Amino acid sequence: MSEMHDFKRVLFVGQEPETVDFSDPALPPGFDAAKIHAGISIGMQQMEAHGWRADLCLVRPDETAPITLERQLTTSTYDCVVIGGGIRIPPKSLLLFEALVNTVHKCAPNASIAFNTRPEDTPDAAARWLKGK
Repeated sequence: MSEMHDFKRVLFVGQEPETVDFSDPALPPGFDAAKIHAGISIGMQQMEAHGWRADLCLVRPDETAPITLERQLTTSTYDCVVIGGGIRIPPKSLLLFEALVNTVHKCAPNASIAFNTRPEDTPDAAARWLKGK
């Protein structure tokens, strides 16, 4: 069977909600793990509604994150990898963000990389880069 497929595969990479420091002033006030989980669920459902195959990869904010992401990237070929705002926005997450971007670059060089601002707009972030693929 051929590796070719007519559907798009999207990987959503986010930080495990239970590991987020909600006291960080860079994050929206009132955010909590339950709201993030709910947003992730909405984003994943919306991507499925687009007809995309969407996978979720939640990482811890430590040295295991690139390893977890690399393991996920070797399971499928992705058309787009969306890295969540919870990793990208807080200044203290810069090294984690860099490590994850470089892991995508290394393990999925043909995948577009997109960034969301919150879990619910993950499909919009992916759609920006899947249009021409």
